[in-house]
Amino acid sequence: MSDQLFPPPGGPAAPYDALLLLSFGGPEGPDDVVPFLENVTRGRGIPRERLKEVGQHYFGFGGVSPINGHNRALLDALREDFTAQGLDLPVYWGNRNWAPYLTDVLREMAAAGHRRIAVLTTSAYASYSGCRQYRENLADALAVLAREGTAVAELPRVDKLRHYFNHPGFVGPMTDGVLDALRSLPPEVRGGAHLVFTTHSIPVAAADTSGPAGDHTVRGGGGAYVRQHLDVARLIAEAVRAGTGTERPWELVYQSRSGAPHVPWLEPDVCDHLEALHAAGAPAAVMVPIGFVSDHMEVLYDLDTEATAKAAELGLPVARSATVGADPRFAAAVRELLLERAAAERGEPVERCALGLLGPSHDRCAVDCCPARAPRPAAADSPYAQEVGP
Repeated sequence: MSDQLFPPPGGPAAPYDALLLLSFGGPEGPDDVVPFLENVTRGRGIPRERLKEVGQHYFGFGGVSPINGHNRALLDALREDFTAQGLDLPVYWGNRNWAPYLTDVLREMAAAGHRRIAVLTTSAYASYSGCRQYRENLADALAVLAREGTAVAELPRVDKLRHYFNHPGFVGPMTDGVLDALRSLPPEVRGGAHLVFTTHSIPVAAADTSGPAGDHTVRGGGGAYVRQHLDVARLIAEAVRAGTGTERPWELVYQSRSGAPHVPWLEPDVCDHLEALHAAGAPAAVMVPIGFVSDHMEVLYDLDTEATAKAAELGLPVARSATVGADPRFAAAVRELLLERAAAERGEPVERCALGLLGPSHDRCAVDCCPARAPRPAAADSPYAQEVGP
């Protein structure tokens, strides 16, 4: 295969010749649900009948997760932003667990001659499932291409863009979503509404080892996953105070636990927290899904259905704020992340945009960052090591 299929990159995006949006994926009809869940749980030995039970959350919404639709909207927003800013860079989309599958998309990109690909994952924070596992997926896909006969020189190099949890293009839309949600509450309870920041619960051991190993005891102990969420929650709470003139109590809570009961996971659960708020006399609450870039089943079911039903049972008025989705400010943030990384790769000085106390995240993950239970090849390590062996 010749690199002449796609001209050498130039301009502000150089050395990158494409952007890949890498996401989780979701079913798009009832027949997709169980095969999708088999992909998600592969290797865990979960019986098909149990997957059908789990799939009831999806079947209740016609077997469709909203995540793929949101990714299509984000693709459109990215392409529109790039075009408006004169950035001539193709944008592709691939998933971990459903079509379009990552391996198929990387094969397509390699065939088109792309050799240096920037990757944006739809996870803003450090964790095994939100970062390292995607890098393992990239390494696995490249290994497949190598086994199929793609020459090493023709395998694309993939660079994952840094975590963007504290980028203004992520924090700003989230803040506006909270303000909109507050306005939707009845006027008599709006002033006293608490903010309930929610994210995916993960095992405590995984939370404690998230981020580079040397960073686990920095700024208060624990891992990067919790620390990053707390920083974003503070930023949004402060912005809401500035926008409303009211300082509101807030808490970081967790949702969507899926592990064995004897394994400690991050707590408190959002429904338990709503019960505690009601018992303490809180007049209302806004659920703020800061852990999620866009709506998907864990927002649609766990918050909009289950947690909202719990609040109704308690008589606690609640609203749920919007996720960032395809907000134009987020699309612009992705462009900024891409161009800053491109400049860094060219050896140019870079001014990185970040709010809060933690500063901008690293470009390349350390080899020991967000470790898995069993070591596996992961693309985009630092120092760079892209393993593509069989």
